[in-house]
Amino acid sequence: MTTLPAASPEALAVSQALCGRIREAIAQAGGWIPFSHYMELALYAPGMGYYAAGSRKLGEAGDFITAPELTPLFGQCLARQLAELLPQTAGAIYEFGAGTGKLAIDLLAELETLGCLPQKYVILDLSPDLIDRQRDNIRAALPRLADRVEWASRLPDAIDGIVIGNELLDAMPCEMVFRDENRQLRQRGVTIRDGALCYEDRDFADARLAELAAQLVPDIPRYETEISLANRGFIATVAGALKRGAMVMIDYGHAASEYYHPERSMGTLLGHYRHHTVQDPFYLPGLMDLTCHVDFTAVAQSGIDAGLDLIGYTSQAQFLLNCGLTELLQQWDANDVKTYLPVAKAAQRLLSPQEMGETFKAIGFGKGVSIDWLGFTRGDRCYTL
Repeated sequence: MTTLPAASPEALAVSQALCGRIREAIAQAGGWIPFSHYMELALYAPGMGYYAAGSRKLGEAGDFITAPELTPLFGQCLARQLAELLPQTAGAIYEFGAGTGKLAIDLLAELETLGCLPQKYVILDLSPDLIDRQRDNIRAALPRLADRVEWASRLPDAIDGIVIGNELLDAMPCEMVFRDENRQLRQRGVTIRDGALCYEDRDFADARLAELAAQLVPDIPRYETEISLANRGFIATVAGALKRGAMVMIDYGHAASEYYHPERSMGTLLGHYRHHTVQDPFYLPGLMDLTCHVDFTAVAQSGIDAGLDLIGYTSQAQFLLNCGLTELLQQWDANDVKTYLPVAKAAQRLLSPQEMGETFKAIGFGKGVSIDWLGFTRGDRCYTL
């Protein structure tokens, strides 16, 4: 931890205030809270959590960089998929967790080029700080289209359109479970010991979580992993509201067979702080992002159980290639090295198996729309789920 960049006194004060709030929650709960409750407070506690306070999160000056921040090519490719689907709906796009608004900007600009602008573009976000930035950035980049963008604090009761989420599911609070040296399964939570936040394992407080853990966790000693009830609930909720349209989620994760592989005994939970990976989830709460990989088998099953058609599942690289990334890249003059090289490098990061190309996956659901989607023309991996 000594090699990590130092936080400012103002940032440290926010983190210390959040630690006080977490301690209060633990005390009120009798000395222990599920890890999901800790993660929810660390990320979303009003005015103090990572996504609810004013720290810069995205881009080179933040804690991590997302595909839309890296290059417009990502949004341009996704726009081609949306252009295929929008005419089959009432023409609305709903984006969850829109970051700085960069994906919205790129999507709207490309959809305008394609002659397929949405009737409205609705952003649903929990971060007041990011909402302010989204408004400013969209107005600056696309003043002619800014009036099409709306903000909402909750999901509408009925959706006729397309729901998208990029790096959304990984930021939802997860439950943690642990099979101990005696192969007993227990729920991992958070307590205070010697004045510090730390893990403590207890018997399951949630019967559904206990059932899922028994099904998913390999029967080997000292195996730690995550199970996201929030992901399952989110997909089911969106599916219940989706009367006609589609849902596209892009995130890093695995099918269950890989997620809960015996060799993945340390789970996938990670912290991201100033472009450093941090293993300790209790490092500077509120100043560090916490994420876990997505179990796409659970996501797929949740959508199917809620009445959606599972359209496709593939790597981000294959999805973007299917949506025309190569053709978009060819629009740049390769002989103009100064301009072309940064674009090509960004494309390489999107596609490379060692970067985002393989770790990130795309999954699509539909209801009342065509099942033949551009993004899953080749390389569909639904069979792996």
